[in-house]
Amino acid sequence: MPAKGYVEVNELYCKACELCVTDCPHDVLALDLDHLTPTGYHPAHMVNPEACTGCVICANVCPDAAITVYRYDQQKAEV
Repeated sequence: MPAKGYVEVNELYCKACELCVTDCPHDVLALDLDHLTPTGYHPAHMVNPEACTGCVICANVCPDAAITVYRYDQQKAEV
């Protein structure tokens, strides 16, 4: 069973650079064009959460450290 995870984006730090969107190998993230942050950016958000493997690429490429990635405990997920 492949790993599963989820992403949290801190809207106070996200500047819509799209690095996380373009580098995600599973097309999990996109910019939320219907929402603006208090600083005037369209933040990244999960559009395909079931495809997230928790690979952490998005968090690693984020220049503003706006992304936190969590992985599900596989043993608990299988029960």
